[in-house]
Amino acid sequence: MFVKSLLALLLASSGMAFAAETRPNIVFFLVDDLGQRDIGCYGSTFYETPNVDRLAKEGARFTDAYAACPVCSPTRAAVQTGRWPQRTGVTDYIGAAMKPELWNRNTKLLPAPYSDRLAHDEVTMAEMLKDAGYATFFAGKWHLGPEGWWPEDQGYDHNLGGVDRGGPYGRGKYFVPYDNPRLPDGPDGEHLPDRLANETAKFIQANKDKPFFAFFSFYSVHTPLQARPDLEKKYEEKRSRLGLEAKWGMEDTRQVRLVQEHPVYSGMVEAMDQAVGKVMAKLDELGLAENTLVIFTSDNGGLSTSEGSPTSNLPLRGGKGWMYEGGIREPLVIRWPAVLKAGSVIGTPVCSPDYFVTAMDVAQGKTPSKVDGVSLLPLLRGTTLPERALYWHYPHYGNQGGAPASAIREGDWKLIEWYEEGKKELFNLRDDLGEQKDLAAAHPEKVAALSAKLASWKDEVGALMPIKNPAYDPAKPSGRAAGAPKGAKKKKKK
Repeated sequence: MFVKSLLALLLASSGMAFAAETRPNIVFFLVDDLGQRDIGCYGSTFYETPNVDRLAKEGARFTDAYAACPVCSPTRAAVQTGRWPQRTGVTDYIGAAMKPELWNRNTKLLPAPYSDRLAHDEVTMAEMLKDAGYATFFAGKWHLGPEGWWPEDQGYDHNLGGVDRGGPYGRGKYFVPYDNPRLPDGPDGEHLPDRLANETAKFIQANKDKPFFAFFSFYSVHTPLQARPDLEKKYEEKRSRLGLEAKWGMEDTRQVRLVQEHPVYSGMVEAMDQAVGKVMAKLDELGLAENTLVIFTSDNGGLSTSEGSPTSNLPLRGGKGWMYEGGIREPLVIRWPAVLKAGSVIGTPVCSPDYFVTAMDVAQGKTPSKVDGVSLLPLLRGTTLPERALYWHYPHYGNQGGAPASAIREGDWKLIEWYEEGKKELFNLRDDLGEQKDLAAAHPEKVAALSAKLASWKDEVGALMPIKNPAYDPAKPSGRAAGAPKGAKKKKKK
C-alpha cells in the first residue's frame, strides 16, 4: 500500500511527474483477430474468459475502444508508434499485393500501394520505453516487416516468436514443431499460447527489480483454426448441451455467422485466456500487480465472414476486414490498481495510437516528433478527455469481403465513405449500434460536415487512394465474392 499512497500523492497534482522508483511496469496483451464480443465481460455467453473478466473487474472495461484498421499490420504499426497507419505507410496486412500493378483480383478498384515494413526511423513503444530505462520484451506475432525489421531491430531486448509471418504456419501450427526462427521448439505437445505465456513470465521474474515492459502479442485467435483437443471436446459438449447450431446471415456477398458456437474457435479463445491468467499469476506471485499497468486489446474485429467465419460479432455489424463496428470496435481492458478504480466502465472513444502516448506519459518517455494518439491517463484517474474525432482509412480489399473505405466517428455519429460507388453512409451509434439505419439522406448537413473533416484528415496524414481498375469485367465473378463461406478448413496466410 506504500506504493499506492505515494502514487496518490504524486497524482494529486496533474503537473507532477511520476517519481522514477514508482514508474509502473507495463504488460501489454495484443490478441490477434479477437472480436469485442468474444469476451465474457463484453457479453459472450459461450466462450469462457475468466481471467480477462477478472482484469475488467479489477480495472476498467472500455466500451468504445477501436483498432486503427480492420486488418492487423496497420493496427500493429499504430500501436507501436502512436501514429495513424497512413503516416507509417503500413496500411494493409503485410503479404497483400503491394502495388496496383500486382493486383490480380477482379475488383472495381485497384488498391493503393503500401509499405511492407515498419521503417527504422519510426520510434516504437519499445524504443521509447527502453530510452526511459525499461527492460523490453516481445513474445508472439510481429508481422511488421522482414528479417532486419523484427522486434530486436525495433527496440526490444528480447524477441520470442516475432517474425514476418501473420500466423503460426509451421508444421505443427499452434503446436510443436513451430518452424519459427525466433522460437526454439519445446517438448512434444507444447501449445503455442502457453509457451509464450511461460516466456513472458520468465522475463517478468528476471526483471522484477526494475521497470519492465512486456509485449505479449498473441498469434491466437488467428487462423489456422486449431485448438487443444481437450478444449475442443469441452465446447463440442457445451454446444450440444445448449442445443446450439450455426446460423447465417448475409453481409453484402458474404455469409456472416450469427451465433457463437464454434468449438475449435472457443477452445482457442479459452487457451488465450489461460495464457493471460498465467502472466497475471506471475505478477501476483511477485507482488507486482499493484503498480503494473496492464493493457489488453485486439488488432481488429472478429473473423465472421471468411476462412471458416468462426465467430459472431453481433450486435455489431460485419467483422474483420469491414469498416462497420464489427471490424474495428475492440475489447479494451486496463488494470492498474495503484491508480485505477476497480470495476470502472469507460465509454470515451479511444483508439490504437493512444496506447503509445499513454505508456509514454506514465513512463516519462521522450515525445517523438509526431504522435497522433492521446494519453488515456486522465481517464484512468477518473477525469475526462477533450472531445475529438477518430478516423480510419483502408484503401484496400481484404480477404473478408470488405471494400476500400474511409470512416470518421465524432460523438455518436459515424460516417463511412465507400470508394467503389462513392456512397456515404451515416449512422448514429447511440441509437443504432448495429448500423442498420443509414441516416445520410435525412441529415445531409451532418454528412457534409463529417465528410469535410475526413477529407482534411486524409490530406494531413498523406492518405493514398485506390484507383479505377481498367481491367475490371462486371461479367466475371467479383474479386470480393466469397469462396466457401462455411469452409473451416480453408486457410489464407495474412
